[in-house]
Amino acid sequence: MKQIDFCKYLFALLLFGSNGTVASYIDLSSSQIVLLRALIGSIFLIFVFLLSGRKFTFYKHKKQSFLLLISGVAMGASWMFLFEAYTRIGVGIASLLYYCGPIIVMALSPMLFNERLTAVKVTGFGFVFVGIAMLNENAFSGSGDVFGIICGFSSAALYALMLICNKKAKDVVGFENSVLQLFTAFLTAAIFIGTTEGYDIKIPTGNILPTLILGLINTGVGCYLYFSSIGQLKVQTVAVCGYLEPLSAVMLSTFVLKEQMLPLQILGAVLIIGGAVVCECKFRYSHRRIFAK
Repeated sequence: MKQIDFCKYLFALLLFGSNGTVASYIDLSSSQIVLLRALIGSIFLIFVFLLSGRKFTFYKHKKQSFLLLISGVAMGASWMFLFEAYTRIGVGIASLLYYCGPIIVMALSPMLFNERLTAVKVTGFGFVFVGIAMLNENAFSGSGDVFGIICGFSSAALYALMLICNKKAKDVVGFENSVLQLFTAFLTAAIFIGTTEGYDIKIPTGNILPTLILGLINTGVGCYLYFSSIGQLKVQTVAVCGYLEPLSAVMLSTFVLKEQMLPLQILGAVLIIGGAVVCECKFRYSHRRIFAK
């Protein structure tokens, strides 16, 4: 049974890692892509949730429900920044910046969760910081897309806010948590589009298939596989293997989208993932609860 759960978890990570690649075939704005992704994914997860006989319990925890509301808004906004970053600075670099979100949480953990800041964590943070500088050297020198980098950092900061709110909502976890957050992310994107672009969304015929894949497979099925498997796996396994997601995003962007990374950026990517793994293994080993996706 554990092997099946492990395979489900790895497949979910690969699906999440391919989000940027699939989205590159959709000729819509970043906010419209997020809206459709969250809508299709929400419908699928709500259907599976109700079909499985589960019941919503979030209304029994008002304070934590408010935290989940903030978390869902942060998720929706984070995705909009991330998908904008995909188009501006490339899927690979945007994905690496986005996955600095958990590192931000770990860096703030002494203040937020009374976690001890060890020498190992500080070293890991140092690797990540240097890696970010190497990864974005072009932007820092004035020859890159500065707004794209800002979008990438914004997606990471909002991802961190999502994780923090999730951690504090201790009684609404797992599948229900995922359904509520994804639906709130959809509402966030819907409100944003309604006030900025309007709802006249025209999906080109050739974009229908990748849109369905992103919403139904990558988001709906991906979240289902993720949450139906992590509870059966060791925390260390989840922590270490979790970085297969940004790694696969970089690999797909290189081999499928033909995005190129300079040697300095490749070294930066190695430092970011390596430093993150060091920090996360140490952090999650002492923290027996897994963050919601």
